[in-house]
Amino acid sequence: MRIYLASVTLDDVRWAFAAGLIDGIVATPAVIAAQLPSADPRELVQELSSVVPLPVIASVSAIDREALYKGARELARLAEQVVVAVPLVEDALPAIKRLSAEGVRVAATLVHNAAQAVLAAKAGACMVTIAVDAAAHVGEDPSLAIRETRIIFDRFGIECDIIAAGPASARAFTDAATAGADGAVVTTDVLKALLQHPLTDRGFDRFLGEISRRPKSRRAR
Repeated sequence: MRIYLASVTLDDVRWAFAAGLIDGIVATPAVIAAQLPSADPRELVQELSSVVPLPVIASVSAIDREALYKGARELARLAEQVVVAVPLVEDALPAIKRLSAEGVRVAATLVHNAAQAVLAAKAGACMVTIAVDAAAHVGEDPSLAIRETRIIFDRFGIECDIIAAGPASARAFTDAATAGADGAVVTTDVLKALLQHPLTDRGFDRFLGEISRRPKSRRAR
């Protein structure tokens, strides 16, 4: 299960990378606007690419076919590990096909069901991001689209990663993984929350208590 960190804060990225927890970084406009609104997105993508040797998923700020293509090409030139995120709208499909044929890796976003995922993969996307947080928000089963996409991809040998975007808890993360997601996009807070469990603190307190009661060894004279 690959983990993509939705953060452009260098301290967060370095911490998660040093701990061996992440397999990529997500630097979408929403993430940048929330954390570093005054930063230049292109310069930020270049900096992140130099900080860690991991894929950096960056978004094209366009929906027109030609603008999508040009914007994606410009992003791909910033660093070898850039994966271009493209919204799955009708005009995007020819752009995705063209980019894929030219060796640009594309992550299709705004994917909400298996049918959309299949179309994105057929166009040439190397990954589809399914927004599990959005599905949960409208009362849908967040894992359904992932589970159905996994079945179809496996049945027809479609080589395209399924990424769960936005699981907000350990339960949601686990549900996405068991449904067949290849990876998940999480915030730093969620990533740290995955380390926690009500029994963890209890067990840690017990461990400290046992250490404090352990008799100290005497040095031989």
